[in-house]
Amino acid sequence: MSKMLVSDLIPIIAVMALGYAAGKRNVFQEDQARVLNKLVLDFALPAALFVSIVKADRAMLVENATLSAISLVGLVFLFMLSYFTLQWFFKRSKAEGAVCALIAGSPTIGFLGYAVLDPLYGTGVETGLVIAIVAIVVNAVTIPIGLYLLNAGGGGEKTADGAPHGNALLAAMKEPVVWVPVLAVALVVIGVRVPDQFDPTFNLLAQANSSVAVFAAGLTLSAYKIELDWEVAYNTAFKLILMPGVFLLAGWACGLDATILQMLVLSVALPPAFSGIIISSRFQVYTRTGTSTLAVCVLGFIVAAPFWVYLARMVGGS
Repeated sequence: MSKMLVSDLIPIIAVMALGYAAGKRNVFQEDQARVLNKLVLDFALPAALFVSIVKADRAMLVENATLSAISLVGLVFLFMLSYFTLQWFFKRSKAEGAVCALIAGSPTIGFLGYAVLDPLYGTGVETGLVIAIVAIVVNAVTIPIGLYLLNAGGGGEKTADGAPHGNALLAAMKEPVVWVPVLAVALVVIGVRVPDQFDPTFNLLAQANSSVAVFAAGLTLSAYKIELDWEVAYNTAFKLILMPGVFLLAGWACGLDATILQMLVLSVALPPAFSGIIISSRFQVYTRTGTSTLAVCVLGFIVAAPFWVYLARMVGGS
């Protein structure tokens, strides 16, 4: 299993390393790196989120209400816990806490969900179900919350004179990465199906998402020395130990199916969402510690994932 996880992560590590090397060799200047971040955050990522969410359906969410409720409550609770504890323990600002929560409190389900779960559990309906529900919560709930908190903390978009926007909620909702997944969820809830004829258009743009986002994360990482301090250790433990542990206990207590429980635990144990790093780089908030957290978590996941799958099988009885 460890070999399988390593093989799934090799393309991510290789593309990130390529971006890191390009940054170190000054192939891309700082303003060019920001263009890549803007491409991902404003176009490619919203398209990818829209495509993944609208493929779900209302019946799926209703029939799996327990899984949906655990995912919603658990991810939002842990997201806010990361936001507040960073301020309490490490005396960070509200804007930094928001970006940290987007990184340490959010799994990269859109990038690695299928790549990690499909080889282990197959390409059945259950795999897509878990990924879809977790992706909807991360992309349509926690990202909007994070951008709202970022703007409210003075770290988001600024006016011409450098002052923060007055209405943090309005500023957050103007971001395509916020309103596009919210729109997609609304379409799913009211039962509107997007015609298949639109798929090629969205897919073509969405295909740039993963590769460009990981490359841009490598560029961002190249600008900072990787830190191994108590804050990075805390973020890593929060992401790879606390989050899957909480979901394992919650899923077991609520009687989730053993296989669904394993997939859910592994999904939330995935490395930090690359969208958090892109947001961090774009607004220049929490970049040094955020990128260090990403680098350590990607490597730590190789060790943590087999442990959590084994423990989930023991607890779930399969």
